[in-house]
Amino acid sequence: MARRLCFLLTLLALTAPSLADAARIKDIGRWRGVQSNHLVGIGLVVGLQGTGDGGEAIKKFVRNMDQAEVGEVAVADFKAKNAAIVTVTGTLPPFARAGSNMDVTVSAQNDARSLSGGVLVATKLWDTSHHAVWAEAQGSLVLGGFSVSANGSSTQKNHTTTGRVPAGAKIVKTNAPDFENRSEMTFALDRVDFATAVSLARVVNAELLGDFARAIDSGTIDIVVPPQYLGRVPEMVARLESLQVVTDSVAKIVLNERTGTVVMGSEVRIATVAIAHGGLTIQVDTQIGVSQPGAFSGGQTAVVDQSSVHAREEGGALQVVGGVSIGEVVGALNQLGVSPRDLISILQAIHQAGAMDAELEVL
Repeated sequence: MARRLCFLLTLLALTAPSLADAARIKDIGRWRGVQSNHLVGIGLVVGLQGTGDGGEAIKKFVRNMDQAEVGEVAVADFKAKNAAIVTVTGTLPPFARAGSNMDVTVSAQNDARSLSGGVLVATKLWDTSHHAVWAEAQGSLVLGGFSVSANGSSTQKNHTTTGRVPAGAKIVKTNAPDFENRSEMTFALDRVDFATAVSLARVVNAELLGDFARAIDSGTIDIVVPPQYLGRVPEMVARLESLQVVTDSVAKIVLNERTGTVVMGSEVRIATVAIAHGGLTIQVDTQIGVSQPGAFSGGQTAVVDQSSVHAREEGGALQVVGGVSIGEVVGALNQLGVSPRDLISILQAIHQAGAMDAELEVL
């Protein structure tokens, strides 16, 4: 018993996380089998004020709809501009029970100009493989915007061809796997990393006072349910999810050349290098003049473009850059006095030179 207690105290000391670098288990991954599912359906929005689809497509859609859903409709008298074909999407939460509600998003499919004031007709929502109906949606749309037009002029606020129906879908099929009676659980990390996976397994073992968890790869941890939690798995999960785990990741720099954004991870290191970076600026000035011929010369007045080109190259003195911490790296790069877009080019060149201990990702 004394030897076992000594082992557990040593394990606790080794796995005690630093609050500055630790994260809760629930924030870095998900339990296998506990996930949401996407639902989709094709439906009809009615009640529009002439901003619907129009044309024959909407009439064919109404003609092909189940009569039990829309009743007897005289297609010839149907005002197509007052309706629109829409795609209805929603997310079925884990452990959803039949009879509960969820939100759905409604989006116009064809050339409807606005869904403002529309009402979604009862629509079946299927899983993505189209195997079963999980919910039925119906209700008034909430857009959060408007679109008004008159005499060729129009004004619009926000997006008017996509809206939501809050709590508009009723779940008709239960999505509740047998969770509490499991004998083994699997936890999947959002960002795979061997150090994080091993650290999480050690923290779980220290909390459960035994060898119940093991990392089987860089993103998966298997946990055997202890005897005291058999039939009470939700209690174990609630206990483990609040534990703090020290996370780790590869050093990375993310560059977005479209916006000039540079993001560096805390583990980025740059070996000492010398950099010279100069920018070439070319300016073209064009002035428009008028050539006026003399009196009785028979010439014609002409517009003449007069252009001048100026080129200026900034100095590119060598600057020593390097650092063993993110603060030193940022300070050294700031000494170059370059713009973010120039900094992107410099970082790419440093990476190509092999002087950067980090992964470079360009968005």
